[in-house]
Amino acid sequence: MAAEKKNILTYAGLKKLEDELQNLKVYKRKEVADKIKEAREQGDLSENAEYDAAKEEQREIEARIEEIEKILKNAEVVVDEDIDANAINIGCSVKVYDMEYDEELELKIVGSTEASSLQGKISNESPVGKALLRHKVGDVVEVETHAGVLSYKILEIQKTNE
Repeated sequence: MAAEKKNILTYAGLKKLEDELQNLKVYKRKEVADKIKEAREQGDLSENAEYDAAKEEQREIEARIEEIEKILKNAEVVVDEDIDANAINIGCSVKVYDMEYDEELELKIVGSTEASSLQGKISNESPVGKALLRHKVGDVVEVETHAGVLSYKILEIQKTNE
């Protein structure tokens, strides 16, 4: 059996998952159990939409708890002190100049579990994230993507303390 893939997380990402897990286990489970109890008290369960909805919500909560526990079980946290502030690494915020579109972008390099393009968080496994790793300010990095080759000039690297 192949070893399970490590889930690389920043400390902020770890904390966020731990908080979500705590919320699901302590509050959401009780909340949905109360909804199920209420729906049962209404009688016939075969045509009870509230009961069906509550049971579905319960399944979703349990699936998410299982998913978070699996992520945390295989988590590897990036320690801020281990990050070289002069080179791009997981946990760094990077300001790059997109040479094709003539614009500056701010990106945060995170593990794939935390990636969110809407928040400017890109995975270390994505084409851009992978290409930027270990480069320094002033470097021009070419990234091969499905849209063609993109060029980024690294303007600034910051260790983040989220």
